Amino acid sequence: MQNNYTKPEFKKLLHKLQEESWQLELLISGFAIFGLFTAIPTITDNLLEAENNRRIYTFIISLVATISCYILIFNLLFHVLLRGLWIGALGLRYVSGDIDYDSLKYSQKFTKHLKKRVGSFDKYIGTLENYCSVIFAISFLLIFYVLAITFTILAIALIGNLLIGNDDLPSWLSEGVGITLIVFIVLGMLLTLIDFLTLGFLKKKKWLSIIYFPIYRVFGFITLSFLYRPLVYNFLDNKFGKRLSFALVPFYILIALTTTLKYNVSNVLGNDMTSNEYVANNNNYEDLLYKSDGFIDHVAIQSKVISDNYVKVFILFSESVEDRIFNFNPKLKPDEDIRGLTSVVTFGNNVSIKRGKRDSIRRAYLKTFNDMYSVKIDTTKYDTDFIIAKSKKGNLGFETYVSTKNLKEGKHILKINRLRIRKGDTTNWNISKVPFWYYKD
Repeated sequence: MQNNYTKPEFKKLLHKLQEESWQLELLISGFAIFGLFTAIPTITDNLLEAENNRRIYTFIISLVATISCYILIFNLLFHVLLRGLWIGALGLRYVSGDIDYDSLKYSQKFTKHLKKRVGSFDKYIGTLENYCSVIFAISFLLIFYVLAITFTILAIALIGNLLIGNDDLPSWLSEGVGITLIVFIVLGMLLTLIDFLTLGFLKKKKWLSIIYFPIYRVFGFITLSFLYRPLVYNFLDNKFGKRLSFALVPFYILIALTTTLKYNVSNVLGNDMTSNEYVANNNNYEDLLYKSDGFIDHVAIQSKVISDNYVKVFILFSESVEDRIFNFNPKLKPDEDIRGLTSVVTFGNNVSIKRGKRDSIRRAYLKTFNDMYSVKIDTTKYDTDFIIAKSKKGNLGFETYVSTKNLKEGKHILKINRLRIRKGDTTNWNISKVPFWYYKD
């Protein structure tokens, strides 16, 4: 089967498949559009949650998935629309054949103009077929382009974290090799982009091609372009495919700009204002979060109106919170940072050792958190004892309860402060203010 592509029988099979491919195109487009519309709410929620919780890896994956979904939806909907028009044109041709301009009895000027501009109906059907085929193919090629950009950025980030940002490596390796690799990838990225936009200019000049060839080989691996190069070069050697590819670019830019549009109802007020003495944001109240698709904004209490004899205070956990704890108490910082992607499969006997120390480390970790964070209601500071817990929506964080015994009925402001060490000085920072109303039952 490896060499069948050289035989006439294989070429006949390809020709037959090309003629019947429109059925598969419509079938795949229909299922893909349904699946994409179903998946977008979940992917968007994951994107917002990752952004809110500052999980960089999840955020990047969700962002790439979101962009890919919107590109595919636009292209596939456009493809289905044109393919439907193509099917309608085929049906009309079966009924009435080609366009008979003479039967229209227009003046000679209009008849001549229409024959030149509109032309044959068969030509129109053929043009629609070309548009449909190219758009369907380019839909999936664009996803590879998005992945190529993502992998390039990830390569820069990995070099920065594993080499340049690694204090355990010697300086000649972390800075010398790391910075050299960063410069090579950034320069290679720019040259690859120039070559792409100029349709292979760097490959056409003899002396430039010698310099560009090793960069081309390396970026072929980083961007996984070896998987889709046949598609790219097939587009580039076809004027129609090349023109259509560039013609779609303004539409993608327009879609990207459209997603950023919002309508401002006020010069002063907005929907995304942070809670303070004058603003109550729903993202700081658990009962409102539980009933909606919102996410906790740093701090949450149980409700805007509290009739309980306590206020439940929940502080959202994030990697930046842990970084601040390590900075405040350097003894807690582990020799090896295991945050990020990991596997549940482990080898050796180190697991039992880690489990034996885990409780004592967590107690010290939690004590440091309690030393750093304090709670006030209005001007009164309360003694708190935060513990590790999860919110109603399953967010990991720190939870404590504050008595409302001495509160007067009416409006109050819950304030969360954090100690920060910077340049040897310890300062007390306010990180959140949440208004609430207290009324007894």
